[in-house]
Amino acid sequence: MARPWALVFPLGRKRKGERTVEMLEDLGDGLVLRRATLADTEALVAFNADIHRGAGMEGPNPYVAAWVQDLMGGGHPTFAPGDFTVVEETGSGEIVSSLNLISQTWTYGGVPFGVGRVELVGTRPEYRRRGLVRRQMEVVHRWSAERGELLQGITGIPHYYRRFGYEMALELGAGRSGYLPHIPDLEAGAAEPFQVRPATPDDVPFIAALDEQARGRSLVAAVRDAAMWRFELAGRFDEKQRPAVRVIERAGGELVGSLVHEGDLWKTRLHVDAYELALGVSWLAVTPSVLRYLRTAGQAYQERPGAARFEAFMLGLGTEHPAYRAIPDRLPRVHPAYAWYLRVTDLAAFLRRIAPVLEGRLASSVAPGHSGELLLNFYQEGLRLVMAEGHLETVEAWEPPDVEAGGASFPGLSFLQILFGYRSLTELEQAFADCRVNTEEARVLLDALFPKLPSRVWPVE
Repeated sequence: MARPWALVFPLGRKRKGERTVEMLEDLGDGLVLRRATLADTEALVAFNADIHRGAGMEGPNPYVAAWVQDLMGGGHPTFAPGDFTVVEETGSGEIVSSLNLISQTWTYGGVPFGVGRVELVGTRPEYRRRGLVRRQMEVVHRWSAERGELLQGITGIPHYYRRFGYEMALELGAGRSGYLPHIPDLEAGAAEPFQVRPATPDDVPFIAALDEQARGRSLVAAVRDAAMWRFELAGRFDEKQRPAVRVIERAGGELVGSLVHEGDLWKTRLHVDAYELALGVSWLAVTPSVLRYLRTAGQAYQERPGAARFEAFMLGLGTEHPAYRAIPDRLPRVHPAYAWYLRVTDLAAFLRRIAPVLEGRLASSVAPGHSGELLLNFYQEGLRLVMAEGHLETVEAWEPPDVEAGGASFPGLSFLQILFGYRSLTELEQAFADCRVNTEEARVLLDALFPKLPSRVWPVE
């Protein structure tokens, strides 16, 4: 259905009936870039479900359809319909390209900072290679900066997002799997020592506290506050796409942990998004009960029309997790990490934000109370870090006079890989021949300030 207003409205905000449409740019060739409105919900659901079909998927992607419905439904704690950008063909009124920005808070060593998560990037095949994604990226990067977000992140296909200033620099998607024979049966006549039940709104404070506790094991983690947990419990559109939020109790009703798994099988596997126990509770004791619960849940899901047979469970909890150590022989398959794409436009500002973490690392290193200067050469630009008695007093831009200047040199955006603990300095040197450490002092300081550490980011979506 054509929309005549798209042809005649100048850029800016205009009202048609009860709807305000914010036109962002006339792209020429009959295309306009604008913010989405609530009235676009049906079209955005259909567009994204079609564009983002999974490998071998014959019809529209129901998982993506439900996700878009959740985002456009008005109840999401950090997202509004206008956080989608839309490229519209004015003659037909069709959406030909779109993406969105999901604002959230992450932590680095416990220090919170704002993040703009870019997602659901898609363009119809006949409109690709026209720079439509680039124009939309410029818009959402500006929105993110206006919101005070120091970082943008995206999960996506290899290499593509490097062209927009992103680097693959943070652990993503690691986990371990087991199969039905790895789930221990309860001994005959024994009572299940721990029960898993659906969470209620009254459980939200307990779940949120455990989530905060779990973040302490991860260099970088996403924050889920009480509002987000309430949304996970009851705010999502499709029950099958809604995470199944559970609490774990002793036989007497004492809360001891939380568990989140997907609301449906992924092929033959049930995926666990989160599993946490209160301090002082034994992972060795509780985990067998959790596995038996997962078996019951998976077998229930396999009875749904069109479902595959339940055969496996995956703890998608990062490269390291206490549950892995509690049941090592029951998790034979290891899923290696992929990587988040990260974009940090003001690296100095980010380092200043996490200065307490860096100072703490320095204090526990071989150089506590260090005073001195560390010059980082990124070949076309650089950073100057000044430490005084163990405190990071200055982080500022520095212009290298030549390619060999400074304490260490990092090509492209590769420094982000050690900043976010994805690689060690030695691994980075092995991966990039032009990553060079020029002084012994620089090596000691870089190893102290930026060690390789695990991260598990379960993002707000």
